[in-house]
Amino acid sequence: MDKLSKMILRKSIYDVRHLKRYNVTLPKPLSEVFNEPEKKFRFFAKNQVGLFGTPELISYEGFYALKERTKIECDNLVNEICNPNRKRNLVTIFDQLSNSLCCLADMAEFIRTAHPDKSFITAAEDCCISMNTIVEKLNTHKDLYNNLKQAIINGDKHPMTQEDLHVGELFLFDFELNGIHLEERKRQYVVDLNNFILVTGQRFMIAAEKPRVVDQTGSSIILSKEYSSIEGKLIVGHPSSHCENPVIREEAFKIFNSSNVESEQLLDNLLESRHKLALTCGFPSYAHRALKNSIAEDPYFVMEFLDTLNTELRTRSVFDYKTMKKANNNDTVFPWDIQYLTNKIKQDHLKYAMIDYASYFSLGNCMEGLNLIFNSLYNINLIFEDIQPGEGWADRIHKLAVTHNTDGLLGYIYCDFFERPGKLHNDSHYVVRGGRLLPDKSYQIPIVVVMLNVVWNKNQGPVLLHPGSVENLFHEFGHAIHSMLGRTRYQHVNGTRCATDLAEFPSVLMEYYATQPQAIKQYAKHYRTREPMPEDMLKKLCASKYLFAASEMQLQLFYSVLDQYYHTHAPQPRSTTDLLVKLQVEYYGLPYVKNTAWQLRFSHFVGYGAKYYSYLVSKALAARTWHEFLSKDPLNNIQGERLRTECLQHGGGKPARKLVSDYLKTPVTPGLLASSLIQDIDQGYAIVKSTN
Repeated sequence: MDKLSKMILRKSIYDVRHLKRYNVTLPKPLSEVFNEPEKKFRFFAKNQVGLFGTPELISYEGFYALKERTKIECDNLVNEICNPNRKRNLVTIFDQLSNSLCCLADMAEFIRTAHPDKSFITAAEDCCISMNTIVEKLNTHKDLYNNLKQAIINGDKHPMTQEDLHVGELFLFDFELNGIHLEERKRQYVVDLNNFILVTGQRFMIAAEKPRVVDQTGSSIILSKEYSSIEGKLIVGHPSSHCENPVIREEAFKIFNSSNVESEQLLDNLLESRHKLALTCGFPSYAHRALKNSIAEDPYFVMEFLDTLNTELRTRSVFDYKTMKKANNNDTVFPWDIQYLTNKIKQDHLKYAMIDYASYFSLGNCMEGLNLIFNSLYNINLIFEDIQPGEGWADRIHKLAVTHNTDGLLGYIYCDFFERPGKLHNDSHYVVRGGRLLPDKSYQIPIVVVMLNVVWNKNQGPVLLHPGSVENLFHEFGHAIHSMLGRTRYQHVNGTRCATDLAEFPSVLMEYYATQPQAIKQYAKHYRTREPMPEDMLKKLCASKYLFAASEMQLQLFYSVLDQYYHTHAPQPRSTTDLLVKLQVEYYGLPYVKNTAWQLRFSHFVGYGAKYYSYLVSKALAARTWHEFLSKDPLNNIQGERLRTECLQHGGGKPARKLVSDYLKTPVTPGLLASSLIQDIDQGYAIVKSTN
């Protein structure tokens, strides 16, 4: 009996022993549940339990009741904080206040984006607006701020631990981000700037998606069926990266990435207002403000890391471009050729069709694989629970109880995996409720949602995933398990509620379990024959992950450098495009294309302002962890438990750099991060070479 079969049997026995506890009528293997998912959504069933088991939400009107109850709770907690005779630790009350707001706001935000019923969407949107109004009011509450500041500086009347002090400082920092410590004129200026930044960012993101409309006369693009035209005008809504015709690729790239006055002005306004905000709040730049509580801590650390990495990547990326040039009939490789050539070379290297690989990655197999991995590493199990009427929000929502072998129930993961009309297309992880220690010493059980967009028809047989989708599934479950394993005292720092460059670390680490042969062979079985993936297929699949790893990382580095410069050296005497041209010479392997401004398409400047580097840092931490502790034995329980207890369970409850330094047992420096990434690339290239 192989390890996966033993795992399924052990899980089934565990399920039987816990049937009464989890109200499951019959234990179901995850492979059965997810390979042929049944419809479970029942709007009009009797005895509904409400969304996520919330009794009030058997109908959309429940949001209005929850909103009023939350307002009363918040008022009571504010009064308690301001009471000189309070009986509790101040940080504890602040976290309870934050928890009351977040529990409703986070659930409403998810329902607003995911529910198919317009009545629920409208009620959830109204709830989000109300919660934001309360938060804005609290952010300007001087008594709250002064009480917290006094407790942090002079000590609380009730004893504080290091965790209390750290979380209290995070709350204080959040206050000061909104300028509450400033005199009234400056504070109002900060409020106005924040509002302007929010609106400008939204407008920039919309503009970044707009197609370019040009005269079609003499255009080669009219030969492509991918584009439409109206009254002699050509509408170019994407750069045509996959087109075989290089002339069409070039023209589409230049048109799509052409300069645009509206977008240029919006980006300039965004960067300028962020710089003014930072200066008003006492920071040298917006980047200093954004990085204060991160692993990097300041932009100097980030740039030292990126510069060190750049030096190593330049020589390695040259090899990648030579490979592309050879595949391009030795013609010069331009930016519009990259995606087409790399995809073609990767497909030729694989020598198998994607459907052949998908046959070994049924969704059920992948879920059993995740269960095996999590049980082996962390002693936890994913147990299917039958969802109750009204508990879900759409067809084919599945619920998993996450249980620990000794600690019992850790939390719930709702799986919303299948495409439907109106559903957002980005794969994602939502925290609906964070964990926290309750006054009676029990633990508030976290609830999260993992959302994918799998296209499946019942007549097609089992749900099969392409390798890229498997990687996305494992990435999002890395976030979900981070939320489950968090055992912080405070929900404000539970699980993924930590610095961005730390939050992505566990999810990127999980990608190794979807891309490395020693991990994939544990669960990849043909959905019909149950045979493991042939060794040659497996090696080629894993090697393809590293084809062009250096040039792809160099592009991410270039994006990160540009993001840092835009947010550190503002305002610039030169335009954002002029700065891009200068930096492209230093940090990218291909020359700038005249009269283009691709930064105007880079909407990540809004959500990741000064923090786009985070993915590279998280990848470096994951690479270090994988090669140092897990690659020889990916299911090593000793290393998994150490990762859980020394890192994941703390969430944001410890300073981020200290947390990862303590876990890695070495100081986290720019050099360590850069060398970890280069080591990963070099080992990957060795795998590629062995398969040629």
